[in-house]
Amino acid sequence: MSARVLVVDDILPNVKLLEAKLASEYYEVLTATSGKEALERVKNDSPDIVLLDVMMPEMDGFEVCQIIKSDTAYAHIPVVMVTALTDASDRVRGLEAGADDFLSKPLNDTALMARVRSLVRLKMTVDEWRVRENTATQLGVSDEKANVMDEPVENANVLVVEDQKYDSDKFIETLKQDNDTVTVVETGAEAMAQISANSFDLMVISLNLQSEDGLRLCSHLRSSDRTRSIPILMVAADEDMSRIAHGLEIGAHDYILRPVDGNELLARVRTQVRRRRFQERLRSSYEISLSMALIDSLTGLYNRRYFDVHLQKLLQKNQTSRKSLAVLIMDIDHFKKVNDTHGHGVGDEILKEFSARLQDKLRGFDMVARVGGEEFVALLPDVKKDMAFVVAERLRAAIADEPFKCSAEGGSLNITTSLGGTIIEPGEIAEAEVVMKEADDELYKAKEGGRNACFFKGEGRLEPAAFKPEPRLFIED
Repeated sequence: MSARVLVVDDILPNVKLLEAKLASEYYEVLTATSGKEALERVKNDSPDIVLLDVMMPEMDGFEVCQIIKSDTAYAHIPVVMVTALTDASDRVRGLEAGADDFLSKPLNDTALMARVRSLVRLKMTVDEWRVRENTATQLGVSDEKANVMDEPVENANVLVVEDQKYDSDKFIETLKQDNDTVTVVETGAEAMAQISANSFDLMVISLNLQSEDGLRLCSHLRSSDRTRSIPILMVAADEDMSRIAHGLEIGAHDYILRPVDGNELLARVRTQVRRRRFQERLRSSYEISLSMALIDSLTGLYNRRYFDVHLQKLLQKNQTSRKSLAVLIMDIDHFKKVNDTHGHGVGDEILKEFSARLQDKLRGFDMVARVGGEEFVALLPDVKKDMAFVVAERLRAAIADEPFKCSAEGGSLNITTSLGGTIIEPGEIAEAEVVMKEADDELYKAKEGGRNACFFKGEGRLEPAAFKPEPRLFIED
């Protein structure tokens, strides 16, 4: 996994040493010898991870880290603070400044490389969601700038797998400060039972379980769809460093060494909860944005953007399938008159009820979209020609046979629709533009023929009596 690593240290031999180690693992290495230069590098070179010395003149590593993490454009870049400081309070200070980890000199090469690979992998995941969020912004459906440091850390749901009561009690007592809900179990089987019944923001896994291999449990949790995205904080002893490195390689997010310091535990838990919620918010924001980009807000139907892509995919599929596809274009008759006479509020009521009636008369895998002001299109895959005619008449009748309740004077309006359709035969090669023009030409004929009618290419006007919808003739899914 290649990545761009920024090494920041005011002592040149330290820079050269780290540069050599990273280059031997085929990382692209950038360097800076001051806090100011580091910030310029972050801004101009977009590193994938920053290895940041704490003790520097003018601007120390804590301040540099805070500046990076306070900027929405760069806060997602992992920062590992590298220093000779060994006191737990220094680690906590670095984590509270937004650092993703705190490694002490002299560096353990195994731990360093595992940490770099783990954080780069996590950054790539976040980068993908950030790209999607930017796409949504360009589509005009999202303009929110997310910052991981703005995420709340309280009220997390934490699962602890630990059979040493002294440590599990410390977890419960420490995490009370953030009003976290802590569930403690002693075995992997108990953990899986809890996971199947509850949602967790973080899993804390001991690598020193007496009855089973905690590392194997981490691997199992990482491979499961339900728990793949939940961060794992490993708890281990200093002599377990090779196993910790293995855990980071298989997807665990962080670790803490025994004896567990309460303040460091709290800081590391907050880091993981904050990152988890940040990523979940990006995902949720993207899904909402995607919905806004593809769904018509008034009717809840798919919009023209989605319809164009979906039609193209169905036409491609049709070339190799043995099933036909029907395309129906519908237009509300005299809709302009409705708006002009009764106002756009009533017009919106008609559009929403019109949409609901169409959906009610189609199968779950049929697709209906609003592609214009009062124009709608339905796609009916896997439907025979005669059945398509029946469905078209069913849709026309569903609109015309019952008045639309609305806020117009009198409480209702009589609405009709004109429909044009075309059938793509099994294996037929068809272009979306041609198909739409064929259906639109038939719609024009329906309008010219007096409205409240269905016309199909090759069939002409459908006679309602010949294609009268039978209640159970069209099989529902």
